[in-house]
Amino acid sequence: MKEPSLLWSAIVYLAAAVVCVPIASRLKLGSVLGYLAAGCIIGPFGLGVVKDAESTLHFAEFGVVLMLFVIGLELDPSHLWKLRRAVFGGGSLQLLAAALPLGGAALLLGLPWQAAVVAGLALALSSTAVSMQTMAEKNLSATPVGRIAFAVLLFQDIAAIPVMAVVPLLAARQDAAGGGYWPLLRGLIAVVAVIVIGRFLTPRVLRVVARGGQREVFSAFTLLLVFGIAGIMASVGISMALGAFLAGVLLASSEYRHALETDIEPFRGLLMGLFFIAVGMSIDFDLLRSQPGFVALLILGFQLIKALTLRLVARPLGVTPRQKWLFAALLAQGGEFAFVVFGVARSSRLLPGNWEALLTLAVALSMALTPVALILHDFLQARVQCAGSERAEDTIEDQDTRVIIAGFGRFGQIVGRVLFSSGIKATVLDHDPDQVDVMRRFDFRVYYGDATRLDLLHAAGAERAELLVVAIDEPDTSVRLVEAVQEHFPKLQIVARARDVAHWQRLRSRGVSVVERETFESALLVGRRSLERLGVRPYEARERGDQFRRHNVQSLEQILPVWANEAERTNLVRSARDQLEQQMERDRAGLDRLHGAAGWHAEAEEKA
Repeated sequence: MKEPSLLWSAIVYLAAAVVCVPIASRLKLGSVLGYLAAGCIIGPFGLGVVKDAESTLHFAEFGVVLMLFVIGLELDPSHLWKLRRAVFGGGSLQLLAAALPLGGAALLLGLPWQAAVVAGLALALSSTAVSMQTMAEKNLSATPVGRIAFAVLLFQDIAAIPVMAVVPLLAARQDAAGGGYWPLLRGLIAVVAVIVIGRFLTPRVLRVVARGGQREVFSAFTLLLVFGIAGIMASVGISMALGAFLAGVLLASSEYRHALETDIEPFRGLLMGLFFIAVGMSIDFDLLRSQPGFVALLILGFQLIKALTLRLVARPLGVTPRQKWLFAALLAQGGEFAFVVFGVARSSRLLPGNWEALLTLAVALSMALTPVALILHDFLQARVQCAGSERAEDTIEDQDTRVIIAGFGRFGQIVGRVLFSSGIKATVLDHDPDQVDVMRRFDFRVYYGDATRLDLLHAAGAERAELLVVAIDEPDTSVRLVEAVQEHFPKLQIVARARDVAHWQRLRSRGVSVVERETFESALLVGRRSLERLGVRPYEARERGDQFRRHNVQSLEQILPVWANEAERTNLVRSARDQLEQQMERDRAGLDRLHGAAGWHAEAEEKA
């Protein structure tokens, strides 16, 4: 009966994930909320298809372990040392700033001071799993705010160990204390053991396993390594995830780093999904129904306090003013280590009444609310930007400028810097108030406003300027600006940036003679560099790139007059493709003749 039960549970988990996650992603709610919803539906407080949420949660914690191992693989020790200030300085600041008011609120709710200390510290911890997954989905991991959030999360994972150790001390239970300094000594021994295994033993074993040439054995050893280290840490009461992270860091400089990461990735993804499902299963809806007002107050209260403290410490941590609330939304939830802390507190009888269940419920629901909080943040941010767009345009003094740059994003900045470095000062117009304020600090002549407005163009000196560089991101706005300039400032030359071929066509059809597609030249350069790496001489690679450019531009110019006629446009595209194929055949024939001549010369020399 045991095996069918396990098989049935696996089928239920997979079916729930397959149904709920795509729906959540389709609704732009993120995969995390989909997994949590799946757990709520199939869990003991939903349909009751799967009863044992706690066992599932313990098993699924290996997803967090694997995630920390992969993160460690991406951080070599030198990089980690560079993060020490953000990790230990910023992380400790966040933890203390959040724990103090949260502990004070727990005291006001009637908890003893010992329980309030534990509750404050536990609720100050955020979810590494939820935050990292959310940042990965939103492409925030490599951004400054993502790196700062990761540093804080890493410190929290480290801090979870002393937080768990202090619970039995606060409960004044001698048997739980473990006897003097022995627990600390055991933890130190475990960390040293992990360092020895990861730094000295594992690379040698990996070489032996890799020489065997059996990929499945390599995968098996990878899992054995991670779970074995996690077991060592768990045996002495230290976070399994922290041990896995330490092992990953030690192997970050190994030649097998990418192979380890590739083998871990499928298991990590599945177990992380299972972890979120288990969190959803652990939400006690009976307790929520019996005390809805108090639970809502508890969840919203602790998240609001935590969000405000996160926003407060965001500036000292290096978060830009515009991203303070994003930083708060990413880390305002409770964390998976809080479940462990509350479990230890329950066994130590530190939390009175049903407080352990209430706090666990609050943490689980806060994790479920994180995607909602980020959606709300994006909505409010968009509203703020709309409101910011109503900010009065800057007053521009009478300009004697040769160049006006409309749009100073990643494209316009490069154009502007090239001009500035050549001694040509330009007047820059941009609609992003934060961007304007930042660039002004570096003495750029940047002004806030909508470049399509005629009064702003007049103030910028469009009548006397020689050139307008259109570097606006939005194609419709770019075309409107071109139309306005051609109508009111016909002598002003225009050089424009196009996002794609359709944008290029719209600009060229309006008479703009110099239009550059933003990715075309860089892609062409990569093609040239690829040919060079494959043995083609640099001169020949450049000639091939130039030939491709000429053919591409010529094809687009031929299509331009009939762009609106889909049938004729399709015929011309096919014709251009045939011409390119014929040209490639001629190139290949010429290359074959070249190789043939080289071979004939080599043969003649050999005979001589």
